[in-house]
Amino acid sequence: MDWLTAVARLRESRAPGVLVTVAAVRGHAPRDAGAKMVVSLDGTWGTVGGGNLEEIAIERARALGDEPELVTVALSDKAPYEYGVQCCGGEVTLLLEPLPVVPAVAVFGIGHVGLELARILARHDLDLHLVDSRADQLTDERLAPVLADPVARVQVHDVPVLPELILTTLPAGAHVLVMTHDHAEDAALCDAALRIPALGSIGLIGSAAKWARFESKLRAEGHSAEAVARITTPIGLDGVDGKEPAVIAVSVAAALLREVSRSATPAPRRSPAPGRRPHQD
Repeated sequence: MDWLTAVARLRESRAPGVLVTVAAVRGHAPRDAGAKMVVSLDGTWGTVGGGNLEEIAIERARALGDEPELVTVALSDKAPYEYGVQCCGGEVTLLLEPLPVVPAVAVFGIGHVGLELARILARHDLDLHLVDSRADQLTDERLAPVLADPVARVQVHDVPVLPELILTTLPAGAHVLVMTHDHAEDAALCDAALRIPALGSIGLIGSAAKWARFESKLRAEGHSAEAVARITTPIGLDGVDGKEPAVIAVSVAAALLREVSRSATPAPRRSPAPGRRPHQD
């Protein structure tokens, strides 16, 4: 499998990884600048040259945090080595770039505000789920501004009955926004979301009066006060005034992206094997 396919597979399976690139070469080396490999917690694809160089790359990749890193390795029998001697005589600089799990966001209700919100979120690197029980809200023509050239991977869910079932198919950590046309549907979604501990944030659009009714109903259905507090309402940034759908959507998107950033999943991190010291540049 080539490195491009490996990156796509990691994204599809929602697994973190690290892209390792030969950034610079001085003298003789097993691979030229530009060679790449992908490292996950339990696999590698491609090669940056094998031997001690590649083993160091894998070890450093699996210990990488959420920032890129440059690693320089000398290929000489006089240089420190841990995985076998490589005496090509050159020096290789590797660029390690984290490939974090892409955040997932589900918007339930693609009405006026939901559509404006989808247009904004589609411009970000997300797994974006758009869910509605009304087929006419999800036509290709209506979603054209969202689907024309998205950065996000957009999945559209037309669910005429029991849209809350989509919640069970979302990946762990997915952020949920509830803004349907029907308060009864909103209530069912909130109830179902609270029964899935693995979900990320849960946001509900609406007024204080709406929330007072929902909070009472959720407590009556057996949810603890601590569980009900998982729901954020109202949603959006304080101080952003206006009731126009586009204004509300900007406010909600900004608050959501702030939350997504706080809870982002880093690339794989694994301590060096027992008895092995980290490579020293």
